[in-house]
Amino acid sequence: MNTESKKPNLFECATKELSQDGFFAWFLQWADPNNNQYSCELCACAQEFIKMLVRKQLPVDDIEIKEVNAGRQWENIDIWAMINSEILLIIEDKTFTKEHSNQLSKYKETAEKWCKDNNYQPPVCIYLKTGSESEASLKDVETKYGFCVVTRNDLIEFFEPYRIGIKNDILSDFVDRINFQETREKSFEALPVKDWHYDSWAGFYRFLESKLPLDGWGYVANPAGGFIGAWWHFRDYEGNSVYLQIEQGKLCFKIEVCSEENRGVVRNKWHSVLMLKVQSKGKSDEIRKPQRFGSGAYMTVAAIERTHWLGIDDTVIDKEKVLDKLREYERLLDDCLQ
Repeated sequence: MNTESKKPNLFECATKELSQDGFFAWFLQWADPNNNQYSCELCACAQEFIKMLVRKQLPVDDIEIKEVNAGRQWENIDIWAMINSEILLIIEDKTFTKEHSNQLSKYKETAEKWCKDNNYQPPVCIYLKTGSESEASLKDVETKYGFCVVTRNDLIEFFEPYRIGIKNDILSDFVDRINFQETREKSFEALPVKDWHYDSWAGFYRFLESKLPLDGWGYVANPAGGFIGAWWHFRDYEGNSVYLQIEQGKLCFKIEVCSEENRGVVRNKWHSVLMLKVQSKGKSDEIRKPQRFGSGAYMTVAAIERTHWLGIDDTVIDKEKVLDKLREYERLLDDCLQ
């Protein structure tokens, strides 16, 4: 139970995606010029927000907004807005979940058909993310599904000039909330590594993907309770993939074996190759055999405890030193394949 005294925030109580859907539908409705009579500042802000979203997909310099209708849950689409009876805006709104079940393709197809039938321009399709998601996953949203991504950082940057001028508690609570989330993720830079929480790890992985070619990061479920991990540096080993993976502290040398018949044999062979190289480099105290080998498609063949690569419990991370360590492990993996 948290008894700390602070200003109540609506979005700390209403944390679900449906609550965020409601906020953005409400905010888009403010863009209609008729609402200027109630708050010219909020109306102007909402109009600029719509213009920013539309410019992400349509080649327009400016739009005179004459009419806006907006709402939630049309054809399972989270948020929609019709602008000037000529532009349809659809938003897939995400907090901490990701695209699934080919939903974006379905929504875009629905919107395109509706626009064609009603003589509208091609729809503006936005993937709005206030949580964090790997760059690889977001790139997939853009290239595979044709949705333009709006991140939490995009929202923070957009709302920053309006924070003082607009006196509206709902908008202020939302902006405060996304700034708080950003601060939580940046905590990895200041907290001792033993005190990192889920958001600290997410922030750390966002930092890593700006420096290393991560293939992805995110939550991984398993029987032990799951972890937030990152994986990268995939290389071919006799038709299988070997790679590096961080498992919320522990750094692992992994192998993915496609054939069920020879998994144990292939895993043991790669473990032997790796450990011979580890011994030749004098790293046996640092890089060790796991307590037990797995038998699934993805298996750990060697592991490095957090203190060897990230830092000891009471220290704050030295980012450059950590990057040097990770690059050292990349080179070690590559050396095993020579």
